[in-house]
Amino acid sequence: MQSKVSHRKQTIRSSSRWARGHLYQALEARSDEDGLGYVLNWSIGIFICISVLATILESIPALHARYLIIFTGIEFLSVSIFSLEYLARIWIAPEHIPYRGKPTLTARVRYIVSIWGFIDLLAVAPLWLAIFGIVDVKGLMVFRMVRILKLIRYSSGMNSLMDVLWAERRALGACFIILVCCTVISATLMHMLEGEIQHDKFGTIPDAMWWSLVTLTTIGYGDVVPLTGVGKLVAAGTIIGGLIMIALPVGIIAHAFSDVIHRRDFVITWSMIAQVPAFSHLKAENIAEIMGLLRARRYEKGEVIVRRGDQAHAMYFVASGTIEVVLADKHKIQLSAGQFFGEQALLSRTKRSGTARACTRAKLLVLDAIDLELLMEREPGIASHIRRIASQRAENAAAAGSSKEPPAVDLD
Repeated sequence: MQSKVSHRKQTIRSSSRWARGHLYQALEARSDEDGLGYVLNWSIGIFICISVLATILESIPALHARYLIIFTGIEFLSVSIFSLEYLARIWIAPEHIPYRGKPTLTARVRYIVSIWGFIDLLAVAPLWLAIFGIVDVKGLMVFRMVRILKLIRYSSGMNSLMDVLWAERRALGACFIILVCCTVISATLMHMLEGEIQHDKFGTIPDAMWWSLVTLTTIGYGDVVPLTGVGKLVAAGTIIGGLIMIALPVGIIAHAFSDVIHRRDFVITWSMIAQVPAFSHLKAENIAEIMGLLRARRYEKGEVIVRRGDQAHAMYFVASGTIEVVLADKHKIQLSAGQFFGEQALLSRTKRSGTARACTRAKLLVLDAIDLELLMEREPGIASHIRRIASQRAENAAAAGSSKEPPAVDLD
């Protein structure tokens, strides 16, 4: 009896871990191949935008009075969804890589006190506090607007930018220190030169710092301007220094962001190449060379890749997804990850004999005609593999034409 109870508990734990891991992949990993993750992330992102927009429009008195019921409904729906998301993220906290191996309670507490846990809490706290009559929800509107920060989690571009800011924090901190130094120096000079003439604006160094900061950041409101000739020279130098101060952090962030995107594309392309059997035997340096020839492309479900009768300019390797090729005789061929198509038209220099479209979301590696010749010269093993498959397909097509039966295609 005890063994049955123990077995049942173990089964429940296993099921719970499986469900928790699957939900973690959907909410955190956000794999393009995960349909649940795709739907969840887009849905939550849309609700974040709707909630923030409703909060903005609610601040207009006329709209607030006219559409109060709609705004209230949106707020309750949004908070309900964000509350479920918050509880789900607490539940899956033990699956996070930094928390793995730690006690379940410890992992969940660490998530709750983390920055993202705090943002998720602020996204739902205002209304719950208002429901229990603790505070006025209108007074906490600023905390409701914190929800817009949740968009960072659901945008790969924003995540990359946050990684850049964190990675370059020392360089950006140095830029900030230089800005502070320039602000103090220019404000002190303007206090010495213009303090007696414009006592209300440059009478103290803190007063002059407002002008200095506005000038260095190139905003220039024009509410405070120097009157003396020497003061104008100092202002000109401050303006030029401001241009440099703006260029420094912008250049640092732009260069680092470009590097992050390049590395991410490099990793994606590398992994796609490694999945193709024709390239699986290659060494790392060979794959790195081939990466310069191949272009990674993504196709949505139903999107046409090539059409029958078009001039052939490239061949395609399937890294993931399913591709359907419809030949002239209406025969259909299904291609999956690791297979390729379009090589016959390139090798024989003819037009496309079929139409290829994506049956699912697919990732392909595109190889142009000139690069195909270069690749076949570099890698005899790949060249023989492509020629062998092309020859088999041609023989099958010829045999099918003589027997008027659909061709049996060998794509291994």
